[in-house]
Amino acid sequence: MADLARTPRQIGTIIQRARKKRCWTQSDLAARAGLRQATISTIETAEKPAKLESILAVLAALDMEFQIAPRSQGDKTEIEDLF
Repeated sequence: MADLARTPRQIGTIIQRARKKRCWTQSDLAARAGLRQATISTIETAEKPAKLESILAVLAALDMEFQIAPRSQGDKTEIEDLF
């Protein structure tokens, strides 16, 4: 199942989970992505904005991809169907 991220923090959390699932340290991921460990930390914590190029390099190193899709929304009738 694909993860959905709408904020930088959510992107960071998804990246962190994928890294930990592979039992990689931030340094391991940084080496595979051609970045510094501090950049990985910045992306995972979303403490400040990260460059799109850096995020794409991290995703490639994790064998993940970035997709753009229309924002999902609940249909107003769905809530009415509950009652």
